[in-house]
Amino acid sequence: MKLRRFSPLAQALRRGVLRLAGAVAVCLPLHGIAQESADVAVDAALLDQVRQLALHATQQAAPVQADDATDPTQAAAAPSKPLRFEVQIGSLDPRLKLAACQHIEPYLPPGTRLWGKARIGLRCAQGVRPWNVYLPITVRVFGQALVAAAPLPAGATLREEDLRLAEVDIAEDNAPLVSNASLAVGRMLTRPLIAGRGLRQTDLKPRMWFAAGDSVKVLASGPGFSVAGSGQALTPGIEGQTARVRTDSGQVLTGTPVGTRVVELSL
Repeated sequence: MKLRRFSPLAQALRRGVLRLAGAVAVCLPLHGIAQESADVAVDAALLDQVRQLALHATQQAAPVQADDATDPTQAAAAPSKPLRFEVQIGSLDPRLKLAACQHIEPYLPPGTRLWGKARIGLRCAQGVRPWNVYLPITVRVFGQALVAAAPLPAGATLREEDLRLAEVDIAEDNAPLVSNASLAVGRMLTRPLIAGRGLRQTDLKPRMWFAAGDSVKVLASGPGFSVAGSGQALTPGIEGQTARVRTDSGQVLTGTPVGTRVVELSL
C-alpha cells in the first residue's frame, strides 16, 4: 500500500487548521453555559413553584372588570363571576446542557407581562457554575363575555339573539372583550365571527358619535373644575379618534368624542 506524502507547506497548513478548529470548539459553548455537564431535571416540585409564582403575579395584576376599556388588559368580564386562572408550563430547550445545581430558583424577569404567552426565569442559586435560563409558560385568564351564538359574517349588524354570555380566555388576544350587550347590539362586525368565539372591541366597527356640522356639547375638566359649553363639529366624531370643534366664541378646539354629540377636552 502506498502512503500519500504531503509537502512541508501542506503539512503546516493542515496543523494550523486543526489548531484553529480546536480553539473555536473551546470558545463557543451554547449560550455561555457549560456543555460538559448533564441535563438538569425540572421536577414536579420546581414546576409547582413556577406555577404558584405565575398564578400569584397574574392575580395581583388581574384587570379591572369594565366594558369598553381602552387598555388591552382591561378585559370586559362580567363582575358577577370571578376570573379563573390557568398556567400551562412548557419545557426547556432539550439542547441545553446545564451544570449540576442543588437549588434552582424561579423568578419573574423584569418587565414580564403574564398574559398569554410569557416566560419565567430559572437560575441556579447553588451549584458548581451559575446559570440562568427561561421557561416558557402560557397564562390563561377565563371570564364571562359575549360570544357569537352562531357563525356571523363580516358586515353583519348585531342583534341581541346573535350573542350569548359564555366563559372565554380573556388572555387569548390583547383586544378587550365585550360583556355588555348594549355596547354591541346595533353595531356592525368588521370581520367574521365563528360560533362560540368571544366578541372583542376590534370586531366592532367604531361608532360615529356625530357628523361634521352637528351641534355638540363640549366638556372640559381639570384639577378642581369642570365646565361645559357648546359648538359645531368640524370633523366627524368617530370612536377612538380625535375631532375638531368650533365653539360658540369661534375658537377651534380638538377633543375626544365620548358619546352622542359630546366632545371631551383634556386640559
